[in-house]
Amino acid sequence: MKRSLIDISELTVEEIGRLISTAEDIIAHPSDYSERCRGKKLATLFFEPSTRTRLSFEAAMYELGGNVIGFSEAKSSSASKGESVADTAKVVSCYADIIAMRHPKEGAPLVAAVNASIPVINAGDGGHCHPTQTLADLFTIYREKGGFDGLTVGLCGDLKFGRTVHSLINALIRYKNVRFVLISPPELRLPQYMKEILDEKGVEYTETVGLDEAMASLDILYMTRVQQERFTSEEEYLRLRDSYILTPEKMKLGGPGLRVLHPLPRVNEISVEVDSDPRACYFRQVENGKYMRMALILMLLASDETPENPLLSPDLVRIGRCTNPRCISSVEQELAPLFRYVGGDPQKRRCIYCQSEG
Repeated sequence: MKRSLIDISELTVEEIGRLISTAEDIIAHPSDYSERCRGKKLATLFFEPSTRTRLSFEAAMYELGGNVIGFSEAKSSSASKGESVADTAKVVSCYADIIAMRHPKEGAPLVAAVNASIPVINAGDGGHCHPTQTLADLFTIYREKGGFDGLTVGLCGDLKFGRTVHSLINALIRYKNVRFVLISPPELRLPQYMKEILDEKGVEYTETVGLDEAMASLDILYMTRVQQERFTSEEEYLRLRDSYILTPEKMKLGGPGLRVLHPLPRVNEISVEVDSDPRACYFRQVENGKYMRMALILMLLASDETPENPLLSPDLVRIGRCTNPRCISSVEQELAPLFRYVGGDPQKRRCIYCQSEG
């Protein structure tokens, strides 16, 4: 195994700081980095549609002087013929130097990482994680607010399936006195396992269904799209999709120091009239993501670490199968069901691939 990035928690606070410093230096001295990846190839394996993330990775590699190979949809790959994620990772390792993978099944990039002989970057897996979006978010917050300590962060919309939300929480809880306001309809609340993480870390958070009353207290408002592709019922999606719409009138309720982020794409949860408000950062956020992906690619390609295979950890147990239909183990039956007991409780276990309780 080569060092990969599957979950944002795999990066230390110090490493995030170094990535931010590198990204700032890239912005200040782009010509110094234009040949850093000459002769290197990035494979973009996108089993799920993407615009920003895929193009951001490709732009990042090209601006480092490297090349890009890959595909932008599952039907363009051998997955349409039934090839497993593990086999795809082994094959692509023969052609490229680093992989960026997006997959609709949670845990797929982890499976790729333990089977590849080159670094793998999780570019989003189902509703689970999206660590490079989090790097874009962190760099944006850093550039807009000067740091992370003491921030009040409002997370609004789809907190249940929002992989960007889950990753951002896991990143910010390591900074001092960060507080979260979780704004969502009851059906889209933050998953229980994420609340348990907040509780374990002693992080302050409140849950509310009202955006208006939260606005005045926020330093960061992180808006999210209600994701149609995560719903099994179109009726439920249609009922919830317009739960929150940020308008200029609502922006008046926020202070001058408020900054609005969004991982994009948006549908109608942010009015286009908000775009001209200087507190709206989501398009700056897109550009920031490119620089952080450049910094990450450089870090992983330079790393000589050989981490232990997380699927061989001695504290894992093989009992039954994961009940989450979005888990990679639900479709690739050759994968061993692997769970970790929560808090040593044998009645409570969590899937190693997707973090769902089973």
